[in-house]
Order: sequence, then structure tokens, then C-alpha cells
Amino acid sequence: MAYERRRLLLLLSCLLFFSVLSAIAAKSYYDLLQVPKSASEEQIKRAYRKLALKYHPDKNQGNQEASKKFAEISNAYEVLSDSEKRNIYDRYGEEGLKQHAASGSRGPGMNIQDIFGQFFGTGSMEEEEEKVVKGDDVIVDLDARLEDLYMGGSLKVWREKNVIKPAPGKRRCNCRNEVYHRQIGPGMFQQMTEQVCEQCPNVKYEREGYFVTVDIEKGMQDGQEVVFYEDGEPIIDGEPGDLKFRIRTAPHDVFRREGNDLHTTVTISLVHALVGFEKTIKHLDDHLVEIGTKGITKPKEVRKIKGEGMPLHFSNKKGDLYITFEVLFPTSLTEEQKKQIKAILG
Repeated sequence: MAYERRRLLLLLSCLLFFSVLSAIAAKSYYDLLQVPKSASEEQIKRAYRKLALKYHPDKNQGNQEASKKFAEISNAYEVLSDSEKRNIYDRYGEEGLKQHAASGSRGPGMNIQDIFGQFFGTGSMEEEEEKVVKGDDVIVDLDARLEDLYMGGSLKVWREKNVIKPAPGKRRCNCRNEVYHRQIGPGMFQQMTEQVCEQCPNVKYEREGYFVTVDIEKGMQDGQEVVFYEDGEPIIDGEPGDLKFRIRTAPHDVFRREGNDLHTTVTISLVHALVGFEKTIKHLDDHLVEIGTKGITKPKEVRKIKGEGMPLHFSNKKGDLYITFEVLFPTSLTEEQKKQIKAILG
């Protein structure tokens, strides 16, 4: 009995181990839908709606990357919209889902077009886009510290926006055009169009402010966006737009970023340039990088230190660090010093 128990524990441990490896190797379903792991069912639905319309094959004919992306987000939505599958995925990853499917607990997965059709109904993609009335997106350029882009971090940003509140009275709403025919003579009819509206409770806009916490992920590039769905400008009888923070790398006192690489300048004395030196520089996370040499260093010489640049987004790899050396020459020399230098360098 004890042996069987240990064997079962070992199998469960292996399953968990491989699920963790699988999660590390590929983007998570939450990343694919651009939602946090704590996202509600409604957030997941809205995220899928936005991405599915963007990457649908009908809108990106001949674009294999878009088709692949559409398949990935549809698969992610199928899992995360199902509470049982989502729970298994959160605990055991994709490997756990495979084991779950193999056990026969659920039927085969849906076709990606079936998922799209079930979500949006029988209408075409263009019709669905026209149905959804959305408020304006708000795009904010956000300067992120290089330290946060290197290690990950967060920023608190004050946000003010219009909020829809109840107001006294009624208003015309859900307006639509209806066509009818009016007889204007014997056997003669005229087609007329009339706008028909319903009566809804009145609303008004009020300005409200609050803090938004923007998570900065390691290795994010300039131009990447952190999206808060439906936190943009509201619109009456429609969906709010989105709030998008567009990342920009803030200037740094020591390092300059170029893509995934870092650049810095180090000044050394003429003596150190000629005879070598031992020196370290402090990196963005405070670890020390050895940059000394026993050889000669020329003015403006650039040395590359592999793997000491910026981390790549969603990767364990890093770019490189490029160091440009400036040589500090003495401002004056005595006659005796000149003689000694001539004797040495001849």
C-alpha cells in the first residue's frame, strides 16, 4: 500500500514538473489574450472579442501569422471560458489539459471557427464590428525607468475620465429607422423612413479620478502597450473604449538602450589605457560587471560583454552590453616627464 502511494505521488510530481516546463516554454493563455491571471469571465470575453476581430482570417487574407494568432487566441479562449478547463490549466498547465482530455472527461475541442461563431452568432465579422458602438480609446505615452524594464516593476498613474451617472428624467434611446409605405393616390404608394426611439432613464457624464497600477514587464520594448479594456472614454448606449499605456524608455544617467542592447561610456586614465586596469561597473540590478583588462585600451574603443544587455520580453535570453572607453589625457607634462615618456616609448 505504501509503495503504491509513493508511486502515485511520484507520478503527480512528474506531471507537475512537465506542466511547469511547458508553461515556461510557451506564452500562457492569459498572455495570448492579454489579460491578468485574475481576469474575470467578462474580461476574458471582451479580450477575445477584440483580438478575434483583429486577427480573423477574413480580415487578414494570405497572412499566415494572423491565422496562427487567431488559432492561438481561440484555443486560449476555449480553455479560459470553461471554468473546469481553466481550473485544470491554472494548476497543471497544458499537460494537465492533455491528460484531462485523454481521460475522456470531456469531448473533443471545438473548431476555431465554431468558437468564433458561437461567440459572435451567425453574423459576419464585418456585421459584428458594426454592431458594437465603442467610445474612444485613450492612449497615454508612459516613460518607464530602465531599471523597471530590466527587472520588472509597476507604476501608479493618476487617471481622470468621464463616468456615466443616472440623471433625472427620460431620454430617447435605441433609435432605429423603420420603413413604411403611405398611399398617395389610387394604386400609388410612397416609401417613407421614420426614426423610432425608445424612452430610457436619463444619464449624465461626471468626471472622476483614481490611480491605475501599470505593470511593467521585463524586456518590454518601446511602443508596446499595456491595455486596460473598457477603461477608455465611455459612450452612452455602447461599450467604453480602452485605456492604453504606450511604453517609452526614460533616459538613464549611465546606460542607453538600443533594442535589447545596452550602451555605456567609461572614462579611464592614460596610464590605465596603456598598462591595463581592474574595474567594475554597477548594473541596473546592482550586480557588478567586470570590465578590466591587462592589455592596451584605445580611445573610443568599444568592447562587447555578451549577455549583459536587456532581457528579451517573455524569454530567458538577454542582449549585450557595449562599453565605449574614453581616455583621459593629462592637461600638462613637466620636462622630466616628457623625457621619461620618450625614453619608454622611444
